[in-house]
Amino acid sequence: MNLFLEYQKKIFVSLKNLEKKKIIKIPSKIRNFTVELPPKDQRAGISCNAAMILARANNNSPTQLAEILKEHLLSNFIEFKSIEIAGPGFLNIYFHISFWRKYLTKIIQLNSKYGSNKMLKKKYNIEFVSANPTGPLHVGHCRGAVLGDTLSNLLIFNGNKVTREYYVNDYGGQIKNFVSSVYYRILEIIEDKTFPQDQNLYPGDYIIDIAKKIIKKKSIKNFSNFNKVYKQLSSESLKYSMQLISGNLNLLGVRHNNFVYESKLVDKKMVQKIVKKLQKKKYIYEGKLEAPKGKLIKDWKTRNQLLFKSTIFGDDIDRPLQKADGTWTYFAGDMAYHFHKISRKFNILINVLGADHAGYIKRIVSATRAISNNKVNLICKVSQLVKLFKNGEPFKMSKRSGDYVTVEDLIKEVGKDSTRFMMLSRSNDIELDFDFEKVTEKSKDNPVFYVQYAYARINSIFRLLKINLENKIKIDNKKFILNQHEIEILKKISEWPKCVELSSSKLEPHRIPFYLYELVTLFHSYWNLGKDNKEFRFVPENGILNNPRLVLLQALSIVIKNGMSILGVSTPRTM
Repeated sequence: MNLFLEYQKKIFVSLKNLEKKKIIKIPSKIRNFTVELPPKDQRAGISCNAAMILARANNNSPTQLAEILKEHLLSNFIEFKSIEIAGPGFLNIYFHISFWRKYLTKIIQLNSKYGSNKMLKKKYNIEFVSANPTGPLHVGHCRGAVLGDTLSNLLIFNGNKVTREYYVNDYGGQIKNFVSSVYYRILEIIEDKTFPQDQNLYPGDYIIDIAKKIIKKKSIKNFSNFNKVYKQLSSESLKYSMQLISGNLNLLGVRHNNFVYESKLVDKKMVQKIVKKLQKKKYIYEGKLEAPKGKLIKDWKTRNQLLFKSTIFGDDIDRPLQKADGTWTYFAGDMAYHFHKISRKFNILINVLGADHAGYIKRIVSATRAISNNKVNLICKVSQLVKLFKNGEPFKMSKRSGDYVTVEDLIKEVGKDSTRFMMLSRSNDIELDFDFEKVTEKSKDNPVFYVQYAYARINSIFRLLKINLENKIKIDNKKFILNQHEIEILKKISEWPKCVELSSSKLEPHRIPFYLYELVTLFHSYWNLGKDNKEFRFVPENGILNNPRLVLLQALSIVIKNGMSILGVSTPRTM
């Protein structure tokens, strides 16, 4: 029910009919003309630039061609009340009020489905967060978590199947350091031994909590020999660490469908399998790499090693698959993981990456193309840094020292709703300033409050009138009237399906909070008119209900609720 796309198609068909009559010419490679909302200072329902697009091909001025199109469209679309030619040739189209009545009725009928395009039905795998399982999530992870979860909600709303996935890097040096940290905390607790001053260890208090849980469980009886208990201690430590991470995600309203463990892929020899597969395709060879840019040649040891031909898929250099000691590189493990993803037959893979992984995109996209024979599309979305501000001062964090702001800290401070909404208040590829004071204000400057307050206000109107917001309201077709303020709100409501379509196709969920804020700004402005003018009040003093106005409020509440649901933010009925 995308009004703008629908009329773009309808108007194009109408123009083709004009071409058949040899009144106009349409070039074979026509640049798509647009149908959209007109500027705010113009009151038309939709605006079309077809005359400007076709003017050159017809050896005519845009305004003269607009006159021809205006006459033709008015005679072919009974719902068009009038058309004005604006500026350099825009067609500003006004609808009859009966059109808006039918459109409003359709929104109410669709309800929670309004804005959704159920025609897509693609199968997505969205991998996000995937933080090393060595401690709680911090604010940097939070933005990627909200982005991945909201993308999932958006694509599901638009008719797709989505698997939310977490890749657990439970293999390698950082895991041994983590398990060692737990081990030394256990010795500190049960034997009063001093925790080592080793920069490779994790000193955070959460390590003490994990150690206490392992001691309490008593599944390991003797901690005298680290190597003997390592396997079981690693399993127990990772279990509690992942419980901590899952708890952090739950506080954010994020729940993954699937967890894939790197160690299990290693046990299944997935790296060897994909290396063998790509060797057969001649995408892997033995060779030597030159010293990386910025590294002194004398510090670089040239050696024969297994290399992946990522350059033939657009990467800058070929990538090594083995370290000097013969173990697999991180990239080789990632290739195995994406081989595992591709084997599960997803149409599209999406990776939400942290800011420090931006340079990793070319190689993993190259690997995915090689593994899938260019049949699977991998899209990487980089979640840029979050800068925290408190009391006007930057609030710094450092995961290694344990001095950092966790997701749990943030949510305790400002709540889940504010956290999610504000994490989406900028495009993911732009750094985000997160001001603790701003997101707790009860004012227009706090967008999440402003949107939620609009929904609560609508509910308060229906409570005062003793009408259920969900109930069907009868409309007398002959008495259906909307003033210009109400039509402006309805025009913005009509833009919701377009917002969903753009957000979904471009994978840009930040468009939704922007749209919702603009929508409720129109509503709050209209509400304020009623303070000075009884005509605009939602609860009339004479007791006579304005049913078209109430139906408009129902439609408005539907869009707010649908939008906030995609964002994972609540819509309280009272505030």
